[in-house]
Amino acid sequence: MSNETTVNDTATVTDGAAEGQGKSSGSLFDGWNAPPNLVTYSRIVLVVIFLSLYITAGPWGEGNIPMRWTAAVLFILAASTDKLDGWMARKYHQVTELGKLMDPIADKLLTCGALIVAAAFGELGPVWLGWVVVALFLVREVGITVMRFFVMERPGGKVIAAAWPGKLKTLFQCIGLSMLMLPMWVLNPAQTAPMWMTVYYTLTYTLIYVALILCLYSGGVYLVNTFGKRDK
Repeated sequence: MSNETTVNDTATVTDGAAEGQGKSSGSLFDGWNAPPNLVTYSRIVLVVIFLSLYITAGPWGEGNIPMRWTAAVLFILAASTDKLDGWMARKYHQVTELGKLMDPIADKLLTCGALIVAAAFGELGPVWLGWVVVALFLVREVGITVMRFFVMERPGGKVIAAAWPGKLKTLFQCIGLSMLMLPMWVLNPAQTAPMWMTVYYTLTYTLIYVALILCLYSGGVYLVNTFGKRDK
């Protein structure tokens, strides 16, 4: 098995999992109540709460600043717990096929949900550009998720794993969106656009667009690793 197919994008075996880890057999639902999986389920609940607060606070949080700060903290917390369940699964040998499937789905719900609301609020730049960015992210993310199910249904099918571009995509995307969620503009009530704010938001959008490039590239890697013929 090649290195490109032994590291899960954001799954329970991610973040430095060695080659060969994450192998399991039996039903998809074996180990559904394992502690790492419970952490994943908790993150899904956090996603629902985060999105509710984000939407209610309004564009840039102008409708309710404390609520926007709370939403930002929940986003960062939900994104960070991906590291926790991966560490638990490796340390206590509780890697499961369900965990490898649900963990990236939880991440996609978090990041794609945030992107959709940000585009609707015009926080990704011009509205048309925001929706183009969201569409490109969704095509890749939904396509890969559907492909995971397709491969799992085949005889001997396993949850698809990804290469390093997918991990980098998630890292840049989560950092960029975390910065976008934080209503830093309130620290400049005079709206004088100081240099630090220009640098801050330039870096924020750069991270998100770099994540988009890595998203599309890693999607191609998935396709090649899954359907392409590779020389060993």
